[in-house]
Amino acid sequence: MTITQEKQQSVKEALSGSFEYANPMQTPRLVKVVVSIGVGKKRDPKQLELTIDRVAKITGQKPSIRTARLSVASFKVRAGDTVGLQVTLRHARMYDFVEKLVHIALPRTRDFRGIPTTAVDEMGNLTIGLREHTIFPETADEDLRDVFGFAVTVVTSAKNKAEAIAFLRHLGFPLVDRAEKR
Repeated sequence: MTITQEKQQSVKEALSGSFEYANPMQTPRLVKVVVSIGVGKKRDPKQLELTIDRVAKITGQKPSIRTARLSVASFKVRAGDTVGLQVTLRHARMYDFVEKLVHIALPRTRDFRGIPTTAVDEMGNLTIGLREHTIFPETADEDLRDVFGFAVTVVTSAKNKAEAIAFLRHLGFPLVDRAEKR
């Protein structure tokens, strides 16, 4: 059992007092983690294979290839061209990835000062954009010329933003309230 799974179990006691859940099944839980990567204008199949390999090392699961549905001349995209990669993690792989993200990758991010609470939407999901994949230890020692970024969406069963923020802070996500910039 990972640290995140243990914290998931302790959520029932920690959050039931402040949100007054009538049933322990009402407490928020992690549903899935979605990792999305846009491949941009990588027409070279070797670069695409390299990106697929690195994402598979980071997540522990081979990504599915997302293709363009329509041709858009102004973007120079044809229907069927590869435009992105996506990995949906659930259960044990999800907990392992969240633990690695919170405890290893985010602290290695340059100038990291926490995740703003505005990254949590009204439905209780957290979306983070990471600029470099090299913050993960599986790919840190490789070539730095093909650095790509990706988005991580943590889907929870929280009913609103306040529940999700309390739940994610309990799991160890470094959420910070930031004053509005003028």
